[in-house]
Amino acid sequence: MLDNRASLMPYAAALLGVCFLSLMDAYMKGAALAAGAYSASVIRSAMGAAIITPIWLGTGGRWPEKAVLKLHVLRGTVSGFMALSFFYAITKLPIAEAIAISFIAPLIALYLAAVLLGEKIRREAIGASVLGLAGTIIIVGGRIGAAEYDTETLKGLAAILFSAMLYAWNFIIIRKQALVSSPAEATTFHSGVACAVQLIFAPWFLTIPPLAVLGDIGIAAALTVGGALVLTWAYARAEAQSLVPLEYSGFLWAGLFGWYFFAEVITPTTLAGAVMIVIGCLVATRKRPEQSAI
Repeated sequence: MLDNRASLMPYAAALLGVCFLSLMDAYMKGAALAAGAYSASVIRSAMGAAIITPIWLGTGGRWPEKAVLKLHVLRGTVSGFMALSFFYAITKLPIAEAIAISFIAPLIALYLAAVLLGEKIRREAIGASVLGLAGTIIIVGGRIGAAEYDTETLKGLAAILFSAMLYAWNFIIIRKQALVSSPAEATTFHSGVACAVQLIFAPWFLTIPPLAVLGDIGIAAALTVGGALVLTWAYARAEAQSLVPLEYSGFLWAGLFGWYFFAEVITPTTLAGAVMIVIGCLVATRKRPEQSAI
């Protein structure tokens, strides 16, 4: 019984991490609309670094070796532009729709894991990704089908597609990073590098938002750190292709937070798509009999 519970812990941690990051998105949408996506993104990264750095140092954190540092810099750079493009997108699109569209990232990452990590893609993982993608298409079709597409909407779509590509790459970097560094170290450099990279554009775009908006960004930063810590922990203990489909649960969290914060109505198509997403997650986490016996 204890072995079974332990084997499920990485999946539970991944789901919790996705929950934290989905709630973070809700806070960041309001902040990005009030202060601009760039300023909100930079300040969030700076606050995140301020939260996690003392934790890392307090637990004996040391400057990483050159090879590990390169991974940190790569992930921080990719994540910085990934976050910026995503936050820009949710100022142009409804947050749930943006999250749903971004679900093409796990599908891409499944195959990147095979190419870059040498993981063997199981039929269960492929089936799970297809189910999740199908559920997402149902949801997006029901919500976007009646939308009027203008220039701003197209900008949002372009931004979310760009963010999704970077998100898929980020999955793979996390897997490599999690194997050679602690969650606290990975999260510290994730926030710090992302902030440093984005600060390059500060002279042209950075503005300081009102105190209330800074409070929302602070909450988002704390959620980012929490989500990054548990996701890094999870990816160090399970294959990327098994954890990636759990990202589809993000739409379920988005639906809940959308209802709570913005009184969004959950439509029948949303429910139908959610069922398919949940089934996909269950398929992804199910082990073969021979694996359970080990």
